[in-house]
Amino acid sequence: MKALIKITIIALVLVTIVSCKNDSSRNYEYMPNMYQSVGYETYSETSAFRNGVEAQLPAEGSVPRGHIPFDIDNTLDGFNEAKATLKNPIDSLQFDKIRGKELYDIYCGICHGTKGDGQGNLVKREKILGIPSFDDVGRAITEGSIYHTIYYGKNAMGSYANQLNEEERWQVTAYVLELKANLEK
Repeated sequence: MKALIKITIIALVLVTIVSCKNDSSRNYEYMPNMYQSVGYETYSETSAFRNGVEAQLPAEGSVPRGHIPFDIDNTLDGFNEAKATLKNPIDSLQFDKIRGKELYDIYCGICHGTKGDGQGNLVKREKILGIPSFDDVGRAITEGSIYHTIYYGKNAMGSYANQLNEEERWQVTAYVLELKANLEK
């Protein structure tokens, strides 16, 4: 009899615990500030910005760390100037063919083709037409014209200045000249 009473009490306790469980309601929050943070108005007059209206702007004429300004304009005269005078600061010992190929395949190969013959996947699928080969006689590309085109873009090709830093642009330029040499053989 005593065993029956104990089993009944244990069963009632278990039924009570299980029946109070409700998966659709939230549990207790022991530290509610971890879940519900205080919202601050970023650009209010009591914000961290001295002018109270906008974030701090860089000083006039300042250059961001690691950025080297490109002084040649995005004009036809600028393109011709770059074509004639701009030289690659990366010498043959610093040129990383594997890295240049990797960057070229990512950003350029889809249109220009992996060999530089203008037969990339988008051209083959007729999504983009008129991509010239690097060895076309009329183009006479130089390292300056390649860098200028990567920096500013040309015709239907957009700029890759935001995707590639200066060193990567020069690596791609050196790789494009290597592809051009291979096509002219």
